[in-house]
Amino acid sequence: MPSPSEWWRSAVIYQIYPRSFADSDGDGMGDLPGITSRLSDLRDLGVDAVWLSPFYLSPQHDAGYDVADYRTVDPRFGDLGDADKMIAEARSLGLRVIVDLVPNHTSNEHEWFRAALAAAPGSPERERYVFRDGRGEDGSEPPNTWLSVFGGPAWERLPDGQWYLHLFDVSQPDLNWGNPEVRDEFVAILRFWLDRGVDGFRVDVAHGLIKDAELADWEWGGDVILGGLTPEGAPPPPMWDQEGVHEIYQQWREVLNAYEGDRILVAEAWVQPAERLARYVRPDEMHQAFNFEYLVTPWGADPLRQVIDRTSGANATVGAPTTWVLSNHDVMRHASRLGFSDGKDHRNGIGVDDPQPDAPLGLRRARAASLQMLGLPGSAYLYQGEELGLPEHTTMPDDFREDPTFERSGHTEVGRDGCRVPIPWEADSPSFGFGPADASWLPQPAAWAEYALDRQRGIPGSTYELYRSALRLRRERSLGHGTLSWLDTPAEVLAFRNGDLLVLTNFGDAPAELPLGVRVLLSSEPLTEDGRVPRDVTVWAA
Repeated sequence: MPSPSEWWRSAVIYQIYPRSFADSDGDGMGDLPGITSRLSDLRDLGVDAVWLSPFYLSPQHDAGYDVADYRTVDPRFGDLGDADKMIAEARSLGLRVIVDLVPNHTSNEHEWFRAALAAAPGSPERERYVFRDGRGEDGSEPPNTWLSVFGGPAWERLPDGQWYLHLFDVSQPDLNWGNPEVRDEFVAILRFWLDRGVDGFRVDVAHGLIKDAELADWEWGGDVILGGLTPEGAPPPPMWDQEGVHEIYQQWREVLNAYEGDRILVAEAWVQPAERLARYVRPDEMHQAFNFEYLVTPWGADPLRQVIDRTSGANATVGAPTTWVLSNHDVMRHASRLGFSDGKDHRNGIGVDDPQPDAPLGLRRARAASLQMLGLPGSAYLYQGEELGLPEHTTMPDDFREDPTFERSGHTEVGRDGCRVPIPWEADSPSFGFGPADASWLPQPAAWAEYALDRQRGIPGSTYELYRSALRLRRERSLGHGTLSWLDTPAEVLAFRNGDLLVLTNFGDAPAELPLGVRVLLSSEPLTEDGRVPRDVTVWAA
């Protein structure tokens, strides 16, 4: 049995997207005081910790993932004093706090990059980033064929003729992690926030810090961010999952181990196969890595059973828990994603002119998927609003879109704004209780009133109460520390035991039978009159 102090092995962690969680001053932008005021609601929900997306000083070209100063809070969100109050309030409520760290790139307004632009080619200032001369007789061609994840080329040329690498937006120059000065700076940043009391870091693009030393050409799209999901016949991407990333995290782990309180590192690493991802959570590296392979798995008994076995088995070989996730700020909310039955990948957003999801079907499946996920051993992440059953905003007018993917793709990729809309707290209040005024940095659909927390709290059968009951039972039965064993079932049914808890999901048209003598503790939807499990329903029983 893991040490009781290893809270992260079984924790349920709630992702807060600061722009869209709670606005204290009515300017339409969420902020740290707003977050602090709502932490008691998360305590009541039953989560163990919160993870905050970036709130650092930033020009906000990529919603804060373009950091200009890692030690300063952006005035849009408050100041360092507000961060300290938030951390203190979380601690008083028994919640841990994880903050985002963005080490692959900085903002082009970071003081280092400004100094690099002012310095000459070959200078120490430019060595902090990835600058190269161009190809061709006059250097007018990019150094290689890499493309940006957000669309378009991954290189930008300066007036002096050199090019700099930006695997994301042009405003996000990639750092050179072969430079000791870069490594020392991020150790200092870790210590800055650890000293302020944070419990860990979610590491953005954890698989991307080290690039192939030769900067070898890559003839495939920049959106192939999944390190193992490359086109058939393609070599491994030279910008993702390079061996050198692991020594960085070994150093960081030593830093965190020197602090009391079991501080953690969480990898955002789009890496496959599962055996490659497990290398990030070896005992001397990170503590957790998001299970994105589970997130993208189609809705079906066989594919889900395979991915649960494959990913949990790979992590078990290195003694790490599996970290389950269904939604976050980068993918379509699963209440909408699961509303499609066309077999296509709908992670990257839906626009008003696109085919729309079946909303009732999506919510039904989302409730079933969430109950299945929360029944699994390991840790789980929730994305703000999923406990309300929030769908994607799939009819947002394009004029409101801010995701750089939308512009850089020539409006062919809708982007991620639809999952980032401010969440509803109070149905009859301005901005549905997001703030004291009607202002909202992205428009909220009128239909979201029915999803507001005050319309669901205390209402039997509501999505909120389903989550709250599941989190209570999960904690009482120590499901996070449990052991999974599969049951023999028809092909359309997925069923397992976690300790003495039975978790059964029916994917078939015909209602599924429960084993004789079990007592139903929780169900994502009502059972049939004769006690069988309808399609797209998950049951917990003992």
